[in-house]
Amino acid sequence: MTADDSFGRLDDDDYPAYTMGRAADMLGTTPAFLRAIGEARVITPLRSPGGHRRYSRYQLKIAGRVRELVDRGATVEAACRIVILEDQLGEAMRINGELRGSPSTSRPRADA
Repeated sequence: MTADDSFGRLDDDDYPAYTMGRAADMLGTTPAFLRAIGEARVITPLRSPGGHRRYSRYQLKIAGRVRELVDRGATVEAACRIVILEDQLGEAMRINGELRGSPSTSRPRADA
């Protein structure tokens, strides 16, 4: 691997660059929180050759969404389920938009 290849990964949202401790610090949470959302299968961290969890920026964004819901009073389990359902709804809406010929990234209106 060349230095150019290594630096290219810095822009990759899916590259597992963060250790559990660093990820927890970045989110202002604990490693136990990250383990809990991993057990709920909201995110699945990759493992280093030594077996340590590694997180990508994309996974940290998802974990941040869960953390926001927990901070608002939801249980970890409920927050994980909400994030999963939001993502499934977004994907279904994207596919529906493609099938109708008008891709849409907006969320459904509550009054619709």
